[in-house]
Amino acid sequence: MKVRDFKFPFASGFTLLEVMIAVAIIAIALLAVLGSQSQGVSLANESRFNTTAALLAQGKMAELESVTNKGALTSDSGDFGDEFPGYTWQLLVHDVLFEGADRVSDRLKRIDLEVSWGTDKRFQYRLRLYRFFP
Repeated sequence: MKVRDFKFPFASGFTLLEVMIAVAIIAIALLAVLGSQSQGVSLANESRFNTTAALLAQGKMAELESVTNKGALTSDSGDFGDEFPGYTWQLLVHDVLFEGADRVSDRLKRIDLEVSWGTDKRFQYRLRLYRFFP
């Protein structure tokens, strides 16, 4: 057997540098995938809140529209019970005053409703209604 014909048995393998570069590329790709997954979960939570808060606010406003006496409509706050844990509401009722329209302005109310979930400002939904009492 000649010395030139001898081949090292591991000559077709990868060098340590090639393996380290491949591991670094895989790590960067995994970080990007995990980051987008985390962002997707966050956006899904925001979307769920926006849908639920809009429906809860509409339901609360429907309750307020059934009030016929303007004196019974006052500022208040509360929660939505065990069906919607963590969701709270705050109602503010204001008189609307117009210059030169004194007879009408005492019958017009501005109703501000805020539905929130937790303390984060991203999870607050506001709705405003003007109500006229004949």
